[in-house]
Amino acid sequence: MQTILVLFGGVSPEHAVSLVSAEAVLRNMNKDNRRILPVGITREGKWMLYGGENYADIAADHWEEHPENKPAFLSPERGAGLCILHGDGVEIIPVDVIFPVLHGENGEDGTVQGLFQLSGIPFVGCGVCASAASMDKSVTKLIAATTGVRQADWLTLHRSAFQADAAGMCRAITEKIDYPIFIKPCSTGSSVGVSKVKTEAELMPALEAAFKYDRKVLAEEFINGREVEVAVLGNENAKAATAGEIDAGAEFYDYETKYVTSTSTPYIPARIPDETMAQVRGWAVKIFAALGCAGLSRVDFFVTRDTNEIVFNEINTLPGFTSISMYPKMWAADGLSFPALIDRVIELAQEG
Repeated sequence: MQTILVLFGGVSPEHAVSLVSAEAVLRNMNKDNRRILPVGITREGKWMLYGGENYADIAADHWEEHPENKPAFLSPERGAGLCILHGDGVEIIPVDVIFPVLHGENGEDGTVQGLFQLSGIPFVGCGVCASAASMDKSVTKLIAATTGVRQADWLTLHRSAFQADAAGMCRAITEKIDYPIFIKPCSTGSSVGVSKVKTEAELMPALEAAFKYDRKVLAEEFINGREVEVAVLGNENAKAATAGEIDAGAEFYDYETKYVTSTSTPYIPARIPDETMAQVRGWAVKIFAALGCAGLSRVDFFVTRDTNEIVFNEINTLPGFTSISMYPKMWAADGLSFPALIDRVIELAQEG
């Protein structure tokens, strides 16, 4: 019997997305000869073993209300496992693999991965360093630059400098980058806090919004290209799936377009030439390796509309696993079903 701890929720702006991903993972996970422990982290940081069997309540954000929930936490003591608090004491359940279905801050940035490493329990996804470097877009760009891949021009901006001289920061941005300009918090995912700025009047509000989420923000050149995503799977010998493309049907692929509205249209395979497809898959694996990633990641690019030039955008080390998420869809298009994909990432975690 294999015991799998599925961790979801979290103290993160992407808490709600994690709940939807967790429902899909739990529903599609092979239950044969497995004990599944669904553990949720509330927005306030409280850990609870979910006592229900209706995973739809997790996606609907009703899981915290279940009467059979029990306080729980992962022990940092090596080899201990999940500790469940009862009225008369603590039950300790050994865990074989942790599957963190967490997105963004405190889930994808190396913090919780450090706890997993201390516990000595194998876990799905990247380790501490790769998670942290991939979450911080400014650090990601510096590492990705060592591969030779083209990237959009960017500036890294700091909240303290913005507070000291906001007008000066705006001037520095526009001296280097032409409109439209993307403003992005360095360490959020799901396009949280991201703005596409077309005019001078929009720049200051966009910076104010981004700095609410992070002390570091990117100002980035707009690339007129297709949004192409590549699913990567593996450890040392990782492979890339057939790339997919997102037609946002909006100004850009923002949070609302991803999870609220239905304006975006996915294309698998991406609508790019065969030669470009081979190149973008190759770049995805190179960037995955350069950042020291393991298990899984989704690597995002632009492919310019005029010349089909590949421009690296960002990497997501715990990509969405919802029913509409591109990562499982790309592998499904290559013949790897959602349940088989879940089995594979668990196997990769155990390989170490």
